[in-house]
Parts: sequence; C-alpha cells; structure tokens
Amino acid sequence: MLRREGIAALLERLTDEPVIANLGPATFDLHAAGDRDANLYTWGAMGLASSIGLGVALAAPGSKVFVTDGDGSLLMNLGSLATVARQSPPNLVHIVWDNRMWYETGGQPTHTSTGTDLAGVALASGIRNVAKAATLAEFEVALDRAIREPGPWFIHVDVEETGEPRARPSVAPEENLLRFRRTFTG
Repeated sequence: MLRREGIAALLERLTDEPVIANLGPATFDLHAAGDRDANLYTWGAMGLASSIGLGVALAAPGSKVFVTDGDGSLLMNLGSLATVARQSPPNLVHIVWDNRMWYETGGQPTHTSTGTDLAGVALASGIRNVAKAATLAEFEVALDRAIREPGPWFIHVDVEETGEPRARPSVAPEENLLRFRRTFTG
C-alpha cells in the first residue's frame, strides 16, 4: 500500500477534524493530498506527533483527532503509547505508516525491519483498539471503525516507498501553526 492512498482515504472521510502529521513523507503526502487549516505539519519534531496529537485530543474532546506518524518517528517516543493508554482519550486515532526505514535521514532500516511489532507494543502499552493493515481495503475498514467507535485507536499500516520526489509544503511552519491554532480557538 502507498501512504498517499491511505492519506487520501483519510481526507475523504474528514471535514474539519485535526490531522497532526509527523515530519517527512507523512507531512509531504498530507499536504499534497489537500492542504487544510486543520492540518498540522510537525517539521523538525521527530518523535513528537503522537504526543502533540494526545495534547490536541485532550484539549478538543469534541473532535476526532488523527495522527499520521511514521515507524521511525514513533520508535523515538515509544513511551507516548503508554501515556495515550493511561489518558485514554476516546477521540484519538493514531495511524502509523510503517515503511521500515528512517526515510528522512537516508533510508536506514528501523527496528520494524527486523521484527519490532509496533501494534504489539501499542497493545502491551494498554491501547485496546489496535488494527493492522497492509492493503488500502484493510486500512479503510480499520479507519471506518476508528471513526465510528471510541478510542483511543492505533492503526499500524505497512507502506511501500516509491522513491518519488516530494515537495515540501508551501506553507511556512509558523503560519501552519498559527492557522491550526485559529481553527480550534477561533
């Protein structure tokens, strides 16, 4: 499955719900699929998308909050899974695109390339709603459940890298943050 297909499927189902994307391909693909004020691109914040998403979910309990993360990014902050489980926000959906590499630093293999099971780590951390997907159809089934049912949710998605060049979002990081804040604070 390609990440951009999953992101397109996600955006087809959303109106004004916040989406927090980790740096690199998740941000580039989210921006390319549809730049919105409710998208927060976390440039330079490797490992923090899950923590930022948790904070947004706790601050905006009336809205589903989506995090699109990467395996390398999540591996840098595995403790966030235990914190999500403990806080247990019913409105949080954490999607991890697993390409088995640190794409942004040169494509070095991550621990998932040698067997680390992030869905298993999420379950062991106490997150009860965990799904795995390797195809777009499987992802859509898991995503639709996560949208309908209370969470928190953790959806692990195996993705392939195409090696195609990606354009950096045209919105400056500071403006992205300001418009994201305005979306939720008026």
